[in-house]
Amino acid sequence: MRIALFITCVADTLFPEVGQATVRILERLGHEVVFPDQQTCCGQMHLNSGYRDEAARLGRRFRSIFAEYDAVVSPSSSGVGTVREELGMENVFELSELLVKKLGVENVGARFPATVAYHPTCHSLRVTKVGDAPLRLLQNVRGLELVEQANADECCGFGGTFALKNAETSTAMLEDKCAALEASGARWCTALDSSCLLHIGGGLSRRGSQTRAIHLAEILAST
Repeated sequence: MRIALFITCVADTLFPEVGQATVRILERLGHEVVFPDQQTCCGQMHLNSGYRDEAARLGRRFRSIFAEYDAVVSPSSSGVGTVREELGMENVFELSELLVKKLGVENVGARFPATVAYHPTCHSLRVTKVGDAPLRLLQNVRGLELVEQANADECCGFGGTFALKNAETSTAMLEDKCAALEASGARWCTALDSSCLLHIGGGLSRRGSQTRAIHLAEILAST
């Protein structure tokens, strides 16, 4: 299958290794991955801040670039959720749902010998609704021990601009999330959104925690 890669602003700017990992996974499975270099922001940040007209212009640009592909993948449930909800583009998939739900793959040949807790982000739970696709993939990673965290489905406190506009509340939510992750005994916390992992990883680091944040794509790309 020929698959187009959609990279979010956060991944492009701060986590390019996540996009690279996504490509490695899909190419390992025999797919051709292309990167439309005309792509820019999908408009999510503008939408979150109330700039609907600007977001709509970016959305139209996004559609013109990606509509021709049978499948578009992004390692971001929030980015995918935005373009699906706002633009109605059903050919856009978050990585785990593309693998499990569209391609029927649960074992990508990964190896990651460590204890890992999965944090279901708000977008993955309520917008893209990926279900247990990430867990199925993690359960088939050699050497990986999946551990549970208390109140796993509670928000980490990031929420796009929420963390900036409501910093005290966001920080309190983050503290609860970090405490739960530490109590789980996990060496790593994984999720589908780099933005949430940036927030969680920063909180863990400030606590001097031994737990670290890592994107699901990076785990699945490991061999």
